[in-house]
Amino acid sequence: MLHDRLLVEPEVDSAERQSTAGLVIPATASGPKRLAWAVVVAKGEHVRQVAVGDRVLYDPEDRAEVDLAGTDYVLLRERDVHGVAETDQESGTTGLYL
Repeated sequence: MLHDRLLVEPEVDSAERQSTAGLVIPATASGPKRLAWAVVVAKGEHVRQVAVGDRVLYDPEDRAEVDLAGTDYVLLRERDVHGVAETDQESGTTGLYL
């Protein structure tokens, strides 16, 4: 990886979602812009805030897809990451820092 680039593996998002009220939202329904989660698998030498193995939040509309050995990855700049999930070692819960 070069410069401030990240190679991430997007988490599989089910086509249909369910609302908190129990309503099924089909994949074809258009709604507000949603961000997606991915796991960092490689990083460039100038990336400072994200480490390999971190779970990051990014905009799936602003991405470049890459196919390596049959696996789909997304190439991002570090500045395109909206947040990083961080696991609290004591309680085991996940926090989010932006």
